Amino acid sequence: MTDKRTRTETGRVISSSRDKTITVLVERKVKHPIYKKIMRRSTKLQAHDQDNSCADGDLVTIQECRPISKTKSWSLLRVEQKIQQV
Repeated sequence: MTDKRTRTETGRVISSSRDKTITVLVERKVKHPIYKKIMRRSTKLQAHDQDNSCADGDLVTIQECRPISKTKSWSLLRVEQKIQQV
């Protein structure tokens, strides 16, 4: 059996209010094809958080998986940095 490489993305958690679901904002930089200016583009991805271990503002790594629901096709791989709760 061959080992498939899954895509991984790193981003910030912007919402963790739903049960076992987090919303992750992933930013990337692209160059404009005509004007050559570097621009920031962002994507919001829904990810599965089995243990509800993430809070808003955490830096996380997610990986692509099979579709879990209509909008969830990513799962939490690890939490890179926890936000300090005051």
